[in-house]
Amino acid sequence: MKDTNYLVANGVNVSAGIELLGDIDMYNQIIEEFSKSYDDRMANIKTYKEMSDMANYAVEVHSLKSDSKYLGFTILADIAYKHEMASKAGDITSVNNHYNELITEANRIITIVRNYLGSIPSSNNTTVPTNQQTVQVVSPEEVNMVTQHNKAILVADDSNIIRDFVKEIFSNEYEVLMASNGQEVLNIVNSNQDKIAALLLDLNMPVVSGFDVLNYFKENNLFSKIPVSIISGASDKESIDKAFTYPIVDMLNKPFSKENVKSVIEKTIDYATII
Repeated sequence: MKDTNYLVANGVNVSAGIELLGDIDMYNQIIEEFSKSYDDRMANIKTYKEMSDMANYAVEVHSLKSDSKYLGFTILADIAYKHEMASKAGDITSVNNHYNELITEANRIITIVRNYLGSIPSSNNTTVPTNQQTVQVVSPEEVNMVTQHNKAILVADDSNIIRDFVKEIFSNEYEVLMASNGQEVLNIVNSNQDKIAALLLDLNMPVVSGFDVLNYFKENNLFSKIPVSIISGASDKESIDKAFTYPIVDMLNKPFSKENVKSVIEKTIDYATII
């Protein structure tokens, strides 16, 4: 099918997604990844809600919010944001009272997406969440693959879309390691410090924030070993000013284009050769 008019007619802001991802081919690729991960993602959300585990629930709905925003699922992004705020405040009552609203809109969107794609893919692997805040998304095999390459790029963002977007751009040139929160960044850096040519770091991540990672780099003198550029959806001057108190190379503001990402990462990699 893949008729964008169908998406638009059902309330999807396709133009916003294409503005971020560069072209319709990339948009289709990323929306298919969203479809494949949907079942596991919603299973996690359901499990954390039933466990009243608001910390992990907040992580999951934050990621759902980010991906929905980038793909143009405006209503779902707004609902997921409200759930994120309620769960971060520990407001279980609000989460429970509005849970059906979240599920109804999420199921509406995935039906539209799968109709658009012309298939109904589902994950063969069911992830059973654990009652832990840190969820490792990088398998040992993925981490070990870096040893087969001279250099790697580490991209840290809570959004699957952003991580996959960067990986698609650079996978033919570098091993691309991915982290969904700051703790995963630190784990990967400590295991692969000599291999990482650049870190592209989101400031607003769950569990351990991007600013926590910057503090760790400062305390352990890592900026001279691994050059860092920032991803930020924050438009407030205070966050930007705070970010530039660290020796970062450059900054990407969301939304951004493929050309912006490529330029900033290449600049970040080149920075290591001049310090």
